Amino acid sequence: MTDLARILPHFPASQYANLIPSLEKHQVTTSELLTLEAADIGKRTQLPLLDVKRLCSAVLAALHADLGVENGLPDAASRAGNDEDSGALDETPQQPRWPKISTLDPVIDEILGGGIQTGHITELTGEAGAGKTQFLLTLLLAVQLPPPHGIGRNALYISTEASLSTRRLTQMLRNNPVFTSHSIPFSERPSLDNIISTTTPDLESQEHILTYQVPVEVERRNIGLIVLDSVAANYRAEFDRSVRHDSGALGTMGEGGKSVGQNMGARSAELVRLGTLLRDLARKHNIAVVVSNQVADRFDRAGSPALPRNPPSGYGKTAAAGGPRRHQESSPLAARSKNPDQPPLPHVEPTSSMADALPASSIPYGDNGEEEPPAQARPPPPPMDEIVQMPAPPALNFDHQQRWFTGWGDEPWPSSTQSLKTPSLGLVWATQIACRIALIKAPRYGKSRYSIDDDAGGSVMPTVKTWRRWMKIVFAPHVAATGPGLEGAAEFEITMGGLKGVVR
Repeated sequence: MTDLARILPHFPASQYANLIPSLEKHQVTTSELLTLEAADIGKRTQLPLLDVKRLCSAVLAALHADLGVENGLPDAASRAGNDEDSGALDETPQQPRWPKISTLDPVIDEILGGGIQTGHITELTGEAGAGKTQFLLTLLLAVQLPPPHGIGRNALYISTEASLSTRRLTQMLRNNPVFTSHSIPFSERPSLDNIISTTTPDLESQEHILTYQVPVEVERRNIGLIVLDSVAANYRAEFDRSVRHDSGALGTMGEGGKSVGQNMGARSAELVRLGTLLRDLARKHNIAVVVSNQVADRFDRAGSPALPRNPPSGYGKTAAAGGPRRHQESSPLAARSKNPDQPPLPHVEPTSSMADALPASSIPYGDNGEEEPPAQARPPPPPMDEIVQMPAPPALNFDHQQRWFTGWGDEPWPSSTQSLKTPSLGLVWATQIACRIALIKAPRYGKSRYSIDDDAGGSVMPTVKTWRRWMKIVFAPHVAATGPGLEGAAEFEITMGGLKGVVR
């Protein structure tokens, strides 16, 4: 029960003062109170069964009240009424349990389940130029709209690299049809005055602002959206540094004389702390927290292409034909290491003392180079397939599992030419977020009159004309994931008014 005060700070623990010490002694957590049977908890803690049931019911009711979950359907007696009351209840529109912030495009909103959900941490990951910042700028304006497009609240933009692009925001306000529509009153239209922005160039200032200043601004200015762009910049600059020795070579010591392992451990602790802070803000104030993340190239752990499974033609024919043993044991590496210009060594007849010192297997069977008897012959080498065939990756291997939570490489048969990416900050940060959205881009080639390949006889070389972009859900609590690959992903393009879905 040591986590009860953190999960439910306002839970009336004084009413169960006789139960909590025994639960803490036997290390019973809040999740175990909700999942285990009351009889099992009573046997484990030697507490009265009725008291344990009463505590479990109180914890469940407190969680429902904190999350805004209804207590359940009314009973039959309360449902029994006249037809007029029932008809009036049916005509009442049901309010959404979790408000959402729209992207102002129906194609993109459909894949997102209506938009960005409040009360959770949403990560937007992708390589440079995929449209992450454009997506975030659209949310800064959409959150100010009344429902169903927004929640009618202000936005807070925290940048770790470049400052807020107010010129691009103004361009979106002038060209997006939702903002210029006459259906929205002028007083409820988005404005740059309702966007608070700040810059955190290092990890120390970022921690101070998120811990002390952001909670105050959220309550004072009615903040409904917090944007952190990007979450990986300061952690890379702080923990991925390396020092050089006097000779100039890179060492294994990091910032402050710490090893790489110590730096990774410290970074993991800071990421868990950041995730806890952002989650508490999102759940306490029912706001949407959206962070952008960078990606890195993913390399094969082996670091080299797979060897051919079929042996080359002519390999092993000498052994199959029963040639001399010295030819069978020669390898391609040994053949390449020999100098063809060097004359062969003279044949030396071993003396009696040399024959006694040498093992029996190293003495030739006959003076004329005859083969050994079959009884002393070595077993044949294993087949080539057994030598070069790599075992399949285990199901619980990280390299095998990361395809389902990174957003890249989840195809059944991935192409060897596909450039796989991995979101930064690793698995530790992936466990802190509730939703991950991957933005994927691919070049679209075309012919240019100015690019001519002289070696190909003056043919026109293809050049990158534009980029195609897709958005896919890697994992989320409110909508199903898309995939594998780009199956089910939404294609979009960047216009002057923001993001626009492409229907093909």
